[in-house]
Amino acid sequence: MDIAYIIAEERIRQAIKDGDFDKLPGEGKPLKLEDLSHIPEELRQAYRMLKNANMISDEQELKRDMATIEELISICTDANEEQRLTEMLTEKRLRFEQLVDKKKMTSSAAYRTYQNKIYSKFFY
Repeated sequence: MDIAYIIAEERIRQAIKDGDFDKLPGEGKPLKLEDLSHIPEELRQAYRMLKNANMISDEQELKRDMATIEELISICTDANEEQRLTEMLTEKRLRFEQLVDKKKMTSSAAYRTYQNKIYSKFFY
């Protein structure tokens, strides 16, 4: 074991002894685990750090997911798998539209001007 590990473990034990972990929000509840299977293993920690720092928005994540699903649909040969992917894409599109509506992006004049270009870029 290296010295950093030993120091970290000792500080954790001391915090437990001092009661620093008592009555924290979410105590006794299961953790909400994210499905990060779409992210390569070597990039997952960096992704988590960026997401926790609010550097990756839900919209960016949905756009990336939609692009990935569209690419998978274009190369899919199995009809059942293509149907499943199409359903996933529809769900992602609906969630994206809800986020856009929630932020009231559609009310700006600039958005209305470029709406067709935006929709063709994201959904076709």
